[in-house]
Amino acid sequence: MSVPLHLVCPHCAAVNRVPAARLADAPSCGKCARPLFTGHPVELDAARFDRHIGRNDIPVLVDFWAPWCAPCRQMAPAFAQAAGMLEPTVRLAKVDTEAQQALAARFGIRSIPTLALFRGGREIARQAGAMGAADIARWVKGHAG
Repeated sequence: MSVPLHLVCPHCAAVNRVPAARLADAPSCGKCARPLFTGHPVELDAARFDRHIGRNDIPVLVDFWAPWCAPCRQMAPAFAQAAGMLEPTVRLAKVDTEAQQALAARFGIRSIPTLALFRGGREIARQAGAMGAADIARWVKGHAG
């Protein structure tokens, strides 16, 4: 029997229990019935950030970015592509540091784009600067285990 994992729905933020062995079976949310994995990063505000970081049993990779940042905009398609490469074992999310300034300050984001990898509610790795999709996936796999 597979150990159940808690997964936060990217649509309604409900916490779902999914057996680890069923992650690749395209699980749906028990509350809103939408897919738990979409192949796209989840946009997070402060409340959704805390829920995703604190309640997901899989690692969460967060891209701290801003709309005015050219390297951030250049990396956005690669980050989205990495979501398709890393799901369902890693959740990818984006935080707009302009709209969520308190969240950026809380994590000491000094340059953007900055990728931060979280597991079990705490940050386990950080990387500043734009990266390609393959580099993002390789970096995450090297730190997430």
